[in-house]
Amino acid sequence: MIQIINLDKENVIAARISDKVSKNDVEKIHPLIHDIIDKVMKVNFYFELVDFESYTLKGFWEDIKVDSAHISDYGKMAFVGEKNWQEWAAKATDFFTSSEVRFFELESKEDAQKWINF
Repeated sequence: MIQIINLDKENVIAARISDKVSKNDVEKIHPLIHDIIDKVMKVNFYFELVDFESYTLKGFWEDIKVDSAHISDYGKMAFVGEKNWQEWAAKATDFFTSSEVRFFELESKEDAQKWINF
């Protein structure tokens, strides 16, 4: 599930991600990406991963489609999580994108929010 949260920055999409991410969840993010792109800005992401399990198959496919269509529109990405595999996923994302990607432990989410807002 993706729950949009507000960090009061017009080029940041912030979300709390838990359980499984579905196609409908990813579809919530896509128009937000376009809103930022239309303002001729890079899209920064702040993702809090709390009890996040995985994607549904359709959710994973939708995420790949959105990311491949907009990968050059992305700026910084902050992944805030609680598990080693989430840190590994952030490092993999950093490897496959030109975005600046960082992983933060859940107890350091304020540091992540400061970093993504500058």
